[in-house]
Amino acid sequence: MPRPIARVLSLLELLQSGGVRTVAELASRLEVDERTVRRYVDHLLDLDIPVESVRGRYGGYRLAPGYRMPPLMLSDDEALAVLIGLVTGLMTGTASETAAAKVRRVLPARLGSRLDAVLGSLAFTSPPGSPATPEAPVLLALADAVTHHRPVAVRYTAADGRRSERTLHPYGLVAHSGRWYVTGADPAIGEDRTFRLDRITSARTLPGSFEPPGELDAAQRVLTGLATAPHRYEVTVRIQGSAGQIRTRLPASVAVVEPLPEGWSRVELRVERLDWLPGVLASLDLPFVVERPDELRGLVAALAERLLKSVARGVGDDLASPP
Repeated sequence: MPRPIARVLSLLELLQSGGVRTVAELASRLEVDERTVRRYVDHLLDLDIPVESVRGRYGGYRLAPGYRMPPLMLSDDEALAVLIGLVTGLMTGTASETAAAKVRRVLPARLGSRLDAVLGSLAFTSPPGSPATPEAPVLLALADAVTHHRPVAVRYTAADGRRSERTLHPYGLVAHSGRWYVTGADPAIGEDRTFRLDRITSARTLPGSFEPPGELDAAQRVLTGLATAPHRYEVTVRIQGSAGQIRTRLPASVAVVEPLPEGWSRVELRVERLDWLPGVLASLDLPFVVERPDELRGLVAALAERLLKSVARGVGDDLASPP
């Protein structure tokens, strides 16, 4: 929120606390000069908020006696957009948490309960990146289904443009790197599935209910689903290091790490390209063995050869240069 707007709202909150506030006091609380305070008061008057000027030695500003702020009038889509932005901000500080609580308090009970379903079914994996906002009706329907364990029929458009309609038993909603996902079971195939919400065009609640699995970690399910999604290459590497060390370069959304005896770990990835992996493996600075595919071994050997040539050139240059 731009700072002037935030300060105008802060001024309104100070005046709502009651009594007369001197210009000097308001300037100090808002960290602006007295002339700016008067300009902020003009902004409130432009919004038809009755701020009264009180003259005299102890004069200043106050809200008109008996004035109460009108209820916050937001459509479902508007309220959802506000709270999505604020809840996403919870990853970085408490100011957004306070603002979200204030917005939630003034919402009508009907809308508040629907938004509570979104908040109660949402998990985060990491700070968000560029957002891909889902359709509000889709998000609300899925959040309600997660909360009440109801099956839903979703229409989904895959990355290649193929469209399908399927039934889903949704376990949870997850925000990851600016995208929203729903994870759950597809009863038609008896497997867990993860879908991007911005690719779901509609979600319709179906009759009946389902029992979600115990000890459910929706965020981890999404990360594992992303790491094991079908791609051109299936890669397996043994690395002498802990999961924590490996995760510094290969996060959970990219690789599955399985601990092995004697301090080793097996790392499995599914990727479209192999050319970036040799550099990442080298940057771990840990012993590793490529189990598959053979193409990756060749790329690692080629990188090692280039590095050796670079070192040899450096030694030769040093010997040929004058002291």
